[in-house]
Amino acid sequence: MRRCKPVREVASLISDASSRVYGAYHTAVSVAAASAVRTQPAEQQSELSDAYKRRIQEMYESPPRSELATHPAAPQQHKPRSLPSLTEVADRLNSSKNATCSSSASTADSNTGVDWREALARLQSAGKQELQEHMLTDTFRRKHTYLRISLTEKCNLRCMYCMPEEGTDLTPQDALLTTSEILRLSRLFVEGGVNKIRLTGGEPTLRRDIVDLTKELNALPGLQAIGITTNGIALRRKLPELQAHGLSLLNLSLDTLRPERFEHMTRRRGHDRVLETLDLAVRLGFAPVKVNVVVMRGVNDDEIADFVELTRDRPINVRFIEYMPFDGNVWSDTKMVTYKQMMAAVQQRFPHELQRLQNPRSEVAKNFHIPGFKGSVSFITSMTHAFCSDCNRLRLMADGNLKVCLFGANEVSLRDAMRQGASDADLRVIISAAVNRKKAAHAGMFEIAKTKNRAMVHIGG
Repeated sequence: MRRCKPVREVASLISDASSRVYGAYHTAVSVAAASAVRTQPAEQQSELSDAYKRRIQEMYESPPRSELATHPAAPQQHKPRSLPSLTEVADRLNSSKNATCSSSASTADSNTGVDWREALARLQSAGKQELQEHMLTDTFRRKHTYLRISLTEKCNLRCMYCMPEEGTDLTPQDALLTTSEILRLSRLFVEGGVNKIRLTGGEPTLRRDIVDLTKELNALPGLQAIGITTNGIALRRKLPELQAHGLSLLNLSLDTLRPERFEHMTRRRGHDRVLETLDLAVRLGFAPVKVNVVVMRGVNDDEIADFVELTRDRPINVRFIEYMPFDGNVWSDTKMVTYKQMMAAVQQRFPHELQRLQNPRSEVAKNFHIPGFKGSVSFITSMTHAFCSDCNRLRLMADGNLKVCLFGANEVSLRDAMRQGASDADLRVIISAAVNRKKAAHAGMFEIAKTKNRAMVHIGG
């Protein structure tokens, strides 16, 4: 594998003349991206190459209007924040995995990639107005408008792809975010540009004050949608009230249509309750109800066409998800059913019937429908067709850590910052610093499988 240019040489190129900043940085990132692509398995290289090329073109050929504005009298330190510093360029090129979010963090605390005081120091000189405008925009000009909040690490199921079979240690209750802390952070994120919040877990319906919390979130000016991802076991009685208080988006996790297989996959009973919740959600007018199906070879891949059949008479969106590696879920590529293989299974039952739907920007799924069916079918292809270039998601975990990439090791504790006296202005700086650390893309699936992360139940679905 060819090496990137030495850091000093790149830095010299960039500082040679201010008019050449864009070109030099474009070159540096292109080299880094190419190097990252060459580390992926052969079958993924062309797909990742296209993604990196598209991202590079978007990033550097059409700079934002704010960066085109001229300020003759402005001192040199007022460079546009969307361009990383030379130190950041050096950090990227000095790392063997500089173009991926999945690099291991070199920290004393494996759950906290950045100490909040360090993050605060990195951007403490930023102007408040500029910070408010760019707080959620990373160095690749991705604007993050979608926040996923994990309300709890507890769950009433034990799904094999989410929780290790032997169980997992949960964060002590007093170390989890309180309701007031969740609302405070949510307000800051919405003020910074988030317009969609999704409540996750664990199982979010296990949080006792979820209805009141939803009501408070719905009152935030600028928030356009509140969603929930749930297994549906305990949702049925709460769903009408949640809807009345602002819940508008519903994702149900259901990996099998067979009761006995449900018990095997989740290590618990409750299949009938999930189906009852699904029917209720349809009657209440959630359109569409999204049904998340993690497909695993030899486990439930023989039900793909049966799930598609569900969309014939129901306005639901079945979303087939490639099996992803997380701590403790014993992932292997032999268990993963790829997007192409899932598509082939659908086409075997419904030949020449799937029609592609137009996807909005930042959509993670590839969406299809069958003419005459009330619902639709989607594929989430994180492993074989990554969608990092349009990623607009951030994750706030139940313990207060902010995670900017699902597969990334770097996290920063907003809980610690709040409990140690950080002001709202301080928190904005910390959030901005974390977002700026987000890389162009996550690694390939084999690299992710070797990288230390958390169990999915800790991250939030």
